[in-house]
Amino acid sequence: MSQLNLSINGEARSFAGVVTFADLVVELGLAGKRIAIERNGDIVPRSLHAEARLADGDVLEIVVAVGGG
Repeated sequence: MSQLNLSINGEARSFAGVVTFADLVVELGLAGKRIAIERNGDIVPRSLHAEARLADGDVLEIVVAVGGG
């Protein structure tokens, strides 16, 4: 299985077995959380996380919504 090299929030990370955004969300322990993901400057809608494939070298910004008041 090939390694996928990504930049996530400015940090270089490598993953094996991660293909889609949904896979990445699970791998990062963010499943079920309210998050927004931007890839190479474009927002990836949650509705596409299961089908949108990551590419080696993608630059991601992931924001987790924190509730409170």
